Amino acid sequence: MIEGLKPYAEYKESGQEWLGSIPKHWSVLPNRALFDEVKDRNHPKEEMLSVTITRGIVRQKVLLDGSSKKDSSNFNKRAYKLVQPHDIAYNKMRAWQGALGASTLRGIISPAYVVMRPRKEANPWFYHNLYRTPSFAKEAERWSYGITSDMWSLRPEHFKVIGSVLPPPDEQAAIVRFLGHANRKIDGFIRAKRKLIGLLNEQKQAIIHHAVTRGLDLDVPLKPSGIPWLGDIPKHWEVRRLRNIVRRIEQGVSPQAAGFLADGDSWGVLKSGCVNHGTFRQTEHKQLAKDFEIDPNIVVKVGDVLISRACGSPKLVGSVGKVRTLDYKLILSDKTFRAAFRPFVDSDFMVYAMNGVYYRLQVEQAISGADGMANNLPLSELRSFIFAIPPFAEAAEIASQLDAELARFNTAIARTEREMALMQEYRTRLTADIVTGKLDVREAAAKLPDLPADPAAELFTGESPEHTDILDEIEPEES
Repeated sequence: MIEGLKPYAEYKESGQEWLGSIPKHWSVLPNRALFDEVKDRNHPKEEMLSVTITRGIVRQKVLLDGSSKKDSSNFNKRAYKLVQPHDIAYNKMRAWQGALGASTLRGIISPAYVVMRPRKEANPWFYHNLYRTPSFAKEAERWSYGITSDMWSLRPEHFKVIGSVLPPPDEQAAIVRFLGHANRKIDGFIRAKRKLIGLLNEQKQAIIHHAVTRGLDLDVPLKPSGIPWLGDIPKHWEVRRLRNIVRRIEQGVSPQAAGFLADGDSWGVLKSGCVNHGTFRQTEHKQLAKDFEIDPNIVVKVGDVLISRACGSPKLVGSVGKVRTLDYKLILSDKTFRAAFRPFVDSDFMVYAMNGVYYRLQVEQAISGADGMANNLPLSELRSFIFAIPPFAEAAEIASQLDAELARFNTAIARTEREMALMQEYRTRLTADIVTGKLDVREAAAKLPDLPADPAAELFTGESPEHTDILDEIEPEES
C-alpha cells in the first residue's frame, strides 16, 4: 500500500518552522481563516465528552467506567460548550501534550476548553491528523503561555494565528482516505502481536507460580501455609507480610508532561504502564517540561523494583518490574510505587513472586474491596500482602533458574513489543510526512476501496485502549 510513495514534484517554503517545505500548490493560512470559534452553551442534558491525548474526543463515561476517577464536572452544566460532529476541540492546558481532535460525537465539554468549527474548505479529519503530530505539539507549546508548565494555556486568540497548511479539498480527502486504510492495517498488526504476547505470558505464569510456591526441589517436604489460596509450601519456608520484608515503599509525583519521549537533556516521568506484565519498559514515559524541578529522591535508578499503583486496566494494576537498564533520565510518577527490600530478601525472587498467581489474587481482592478505587492499589493493602519466603540463597537460586528458563519467552516478548513500538513510531512518522506534504498519496489513495466505516473510525489514535493510561486521559476540570 505504501510502496511507491514519492515526494511531490515541486516544493516551496511554508514560512512555518513546524511545517517546513510544502507542495508548491498548497496554501498556508492562519487558523482564523480555517476555523470559527464556537461557544454554543445551554445544553446541560447533552452527553459529557472528554478530550484525550491518545484518542482524541471520546465519551467521558468510556474513560470513567472501571476507573478510580469520578466525574468532576459541575452539577450545573449550562455553561458547558456543545461539540458537534466534525468540530475540532482542544484542552487549552494540554494542547501542547496532544489533547486535541476532531469529534465524531455530539456532546458537551468543559467551558474552559475551545471548540473550533472548520470552514467548508477544511476537512476536519485532515486537521485531526495534522494537529496530533509531534511537530504541531511543539508549535502548540511555543504558543502556550503561563508561569509554569502546569499553567501553560493555548488560548483561542493564539491558536488562530498559528499558520496551518491547506491542501486542495480533494487532496485532503485523499490523505484522509489513505491514512484510514494505513491505520486499519497497522491496528490489525498490533492486535495480532498483543494476542501473541498474551499467550506467551500465560505460559510464563504457570512456570513462575510453581517455582515461587514449591521451589526447585520436587521432593522437598511440604507444610500447610495456613493461607487457602497459597496452599502447601516447602517446610523450611516462611510466610511473611510485605511490610515485614521491605525497608520502605515510595511513590512519585504527577506533573504535567508531553505525550512524547524525553530527548537530549530533558527528563521524563514514568507512566503506570512502565512495568506491565513483569517487565520494566523505560520508553513508557512522558517528557517533562524543561522548567520542572527534579526531586532527587524520586529519580529512577538501575535496580529499583517498581509497582504499578494505578492503571487504566484492573488487569495491570499491581504489575511489578525491576529496572535492569536505563537510557533515559526518569522520575517516579504518583502512579508508581518503588519497593526497597531488606537485606535478607532477594529482590529478584520477589519480582517473580509479585508476578505470580497468588500475588494477583491478592491484588484483585485489594482493588475490588477499595470503594471507588477499582483501578488503584492502596498502599495499606499492598503492605499487608502475604508471600512465601525461602532462605536468601535458595531464593537467589530460584530467581537465577527462572531467568534461564524464561529467557526465551522474554526474548520473544521483547522482540514482539519492539515490533509494535516500531510500528507505532512508523505510524507517527508516516502520518506526519503525509499531512505536511512530504509524501504524495493521491495516486495510491485513488486505488483503495471504500472503507465500510466513517473515516473518523480509522483516525490515528496512537494507542489502543488496553495500553492507554486511562487515569492520565481524564482531564481535570478547569474553572
